[in-house]
Amino acid sequence: MLRVIIVDDEAPARNRLRRMLAALPAVHVVAEAASGEDAMRLVPLKKPDVLLLDISMPGLDGMTLAQMLQRSGEQPAVIFCTAWSDRAVEAFECEAVDYVVKPVRAERLERALDKARRFLAKPDDATEDIFLRSTLGGKVRLLPMAEVVYLVAEDKYTTAVHQKGKMVINQSLLELENEHANILVRVHRGTLVMKKRIRGLEKAPDGRHFLKLDGCEDRPQVSRRNLPAIRQLIRELT
Repeated sequence: MLRVIIVDDEAPARNRLRRMLAALPAVHVVAEAASGEDAMRLVPLKKPDVLLLDISMPGLDGMTLAQMLQRSGEQPAVIFCTAWSDRAVEAFECEAVDYVVKPVRAERLERALDKARRFLAKPDDATEDIFLRSTLGGKVRLLPMAEVVYLVAEDKYTTAVHQKGKMVINQSLLELENEHANILVRVHRGTLVMKKRIRGLEKAPDGRHFLKLDGCEDRPQVSRRNLPAIRQLIRELT
């Protein structure tokens, strides 16, 4: 059962969402809020799974609320339901699950809630429903985690090396390591590798060690510090 809070300063918009949610299975509206301030008080009390969140509200707007929840650790799945069609980049930087433009249609809302269910499930070994985001150039691009081979820190950016090339993504290596420690492993100070891509180690004449990976010809170096853990991981994988 998805526990939902509807956050919108306009009563007709809240009523419309409530009616649509009432027709969906396994969804329960636990509260409504007419402002960001009300929602901020309700989240720790009602512990929702999902926020249906408007952006434009007096006082604390939806985007600021999402940022505050992100920093506080209170992180229900956020689905923006808004009349603004041009703020999706900013929304996804707040780790929104989806961005639905008003007038909200029932089938579109249902798809957004399905995304929220997958986000909340976070299976330990699945990558099918995990996406990395790039907003370079003002356009949102999504990269399925399942296609990633490894990630490397380059200057101020993180580059994801995948089966079809490379993509600069928004998150830092530390954020990615903390969020996806079950599927990523650090092999060097500036490199994370997908565990499932590891095929073995090779030792160079100068004593350095490099990983053999499935999905690309690159051979990321393994630091001395990380070498014992990588050897143990390879034994477990084989």
